[in-house]
Amino acid sequence: MQDKPVALVTGANKGIGLQIAKDLAAHGFTVLVGSRSLKNGEEAAKSVGPDARALQLDVTNQASVDAAAERIRRELGRLDVLVNNAGISHAGNPDRPLEEIAESCLPSVASLDEVRAVFETNVFGVIAVTQAMLPLLRKAPAARIVNVSSEAGSLTLNADPANPHRPMFGAVYSPSKTALNAVTLAFAIELESTGIKVNAACPGFTGTDLNNFAGTRTVEQGAREPVRLALLDENGPTGTFSNEDGPLPW
Repeated sequence: MQDKPVALVTGANKGIGLQIAKDLAAHGFTVLVGSRSLKNGEEAAKSVGPDARALQLDVTNQASVDAAAERIRRELGRLDVLVNNAGISHAGNPDRPLEEIAESCLPSVASLDEVRAVFETNVFGVIAVTQAMLPLLRKAPAARIVNVSSEAGSLTLNADPANPHRPMFGAVYSPSKTALNAVTLAFAIELESTGIKVNAACPGFTGTDLNNFAGTRTVEQGAREPVRLALLDENGPTGTFSNEDGPLPW
């Protein structure tokens, strides 16, 4: 087992995930760049730094998840930080404008196949990866799990008629983040006695291919809250949902 702390970031070959990987590398971590495509992961790892390694990881494929966990166990022996960043906003044509995506996600017309596909990545994938990595996280002295969520999943915020983003709360992406928040809290409650802290971070409306680069925040800004939660000391919280400005309502 190596002495240097180890971090795994899923979906780290681009966007916010890549920036999180870079930031954690700058804090002295050996960073595992999780990517469905090993080639894309290898390219991304070069930009992260000399102590970054590409890791083939498709969060929707159990064999891929298990193989990734086994490789970490064999090569590094531990995992100090897990950032569940991989996520999708829809499963249709990636070039559709946001307005069209929003209309297709209305609960009266949403495709069940699309709902299942988004939940497969955003919810079930997080559970699968976290379960597979827990034995490695338990070997670290103070492990941290960060789930990249969104205030789009906040039931409290979206129940407020004054929220201008409320019409975007459809039956696909937003409920997947609501479910992810629930999963975050469930893991936090179970692991509370172990010292492993589990929190959800909202990066804000960041310009990535998740939203066809319509977001107004940079990836550097979007990575700040996930990285902060990854670096929590022993006095830090667990079972929270927050952005850069502070706690968010569930």
